[in-house]
Amino acid sequence: MKTKIFKIFTVTVLLITVVASCKKEPVDGVIIDQLLLMGVGETVKLTLTFIPKNATNKKVSWKSGDPNVATVDKNGNVTGKSDGQTVIKVITEDSWRTAQCTVIVIQPIEPEEMIEVEGGTFMMGCNDDECMDDELPKHEVTLNGFYISKYVVTQKEWKSTMRNVSAWYDHDKGDDKPVSLVGWNEVQEYIRILNAITSKSYRLPTEAEWEYAARGGNKSHGYKYSGSNNIDEVAWYQTGYYSLQPVGQKKPNELGIYDMSGNVWEWCSNYWEDYSDEPQTNPTGPNTGVYRVVRGGAYYTISSGCRNACRAQVDPNTAGCGFRLVLDKE
Repeated sequence: MKTKIFKIFTVTVLLITVVASCKKEPVDGVIIDQLLLMGVGETVKLTLTFIPKNATNKKVSWKSGDPNVATVDKNGNVTGKSDGQTVIKVITEDSWRTAQCTVIVIQPIEPEEMIEVEGGTFMMGCNDDECMDDELPKHEVTLNGFYISKYVVTQKEWKSTMRNVSAWYDHDKGDDKPVSLVGWNEVQEYIRILNAITSKSYRLPTEAEWEYAARGGNKSHGYKYSGSNNIDEVAWYQTGYYSLQPVGQKKPNELGIYDMSGNVWEWCSNYWEDYSDEPQTNPTGPNTGVYRVVRGGAYYTISSGCRNACRAQVDPNTAGCGFRLVLDKE
């Protein structure tokens, strides 16, 4: 009798185990990234999260809203095909749950030309007759070589990556005009996206690199402005011009770089600090601070504000300046 009861108990336990093991966990939902920013030719795998995580059937199908912009394979690998925006949709086989991801594909326009600046030593700070206190003392700075963009970043270049452009008035807008009214922090996002898609390491120039390049590097003739002592030859400044001007219209400096005096203030990477008279090598400024350095003056700036030595400090959240890019020498 005991043996029979034991057999019945064993069979019951086995049946319960089999039933439990055969029980399916249905899919209640699926999650994917809501936004994907990628470059033309780039492939990125979308990651799925099932609800619940132990759902039994995890088979899905994928669909692109516009395969001309981006395609998606059966494994969720998205490939950018052309500049534009589309939606990638995933559908679960079980319960037909759906989720979608907005995909923005961009074809960033890189700087037209990067000018080589050979390394060297120069005297940084004011050496003219209009010195301001924050431009002194002059001090010796030694820099490694680098590359700097021939022109400031244009609105066309900015829009190719950020899909927007900041300007005060309609007459400030133009593909060949500098991007303006962008904050330092916005510029960092632009550089992050540009580098991610191009696999390069663009950055803002340090203040010392900016001044060295503006002075003409080791080809410098010691001009007050970038490329001349006659400001009208090299700069758009406060002489009746009431808007940004297309880049590259004035005379370049000794290195072939345009518009480092006037047209638009340019962000540097540094936090603001007062000068020291101590010699420096590849200075990058303090690690913390409140304001960032801007250089070069603008179309609304008086001539003294367009000198190579002139410097100013701006809140990095303020949308007030333009910029140019730098690449390190390998």
